[in-house]
Amino acid sequence: MKRAALYGFLMVCLMGSMLPISYSQVDWSAKTAKAMEALKSKTNQLGLPKLEGEEKVSDKKVPGLYFGTTKMNNNFTVIDEVKKENSGTATLFVKSGDEYVRITTNVQKDDGSRALGTILDPKGKAIVAINNGESFAGDVDILGKTYNTRYEPIKDSKGAVIGIWYVGYLKLE
Repeated sequence: MKRAALYGFLMVCLMGSMLPISYSQVDWSAKTAKAMEALKSKTNQLGLPKLEGEEKVSDKKVPGLYFGTTKMNNNFTVIDEVKKENSGTATLFVKSGDEYVRITTNVQKDDGSRALGTILDPKGKAIVAINNGESFAGDVDILGKTYNTRYEPIKDSKGAVIGIWYVGYLKLE
């Protein structure tokens, strides 16, 4: 009898652990912080960030963003590793004039292609924080879809903002 009761209790616990977690139960702050740490760690292992030269990304000519000797423009290795390990999306932006341009990303446009060459919303919440050299975390509209996001400024050796690290998760309504 005790064995049957224990078996029943274990089955209830096991079944309960298999129930799906609702979207609102996820700690998005912790999830984006973990993904951001992975993105920053992987890029910083390559070396210090710097701008050098120019490169065409989609239809825009933008500064080349490097970590050490590794050019990040059109280089998907790091961001795809972050996606594989943490799910969600990852992007590196480079500052080009007053804009921040996606130079490597796994954020997709409606046609399924990478959203390369698209810009950070110049009227959005994230750009205000970034232009002040600060991080931003919260819900943001990206190409018409809402994401739980985290943005952090990439600064050069003199402390100037030269780009942005981004991670995010598509928000399911």
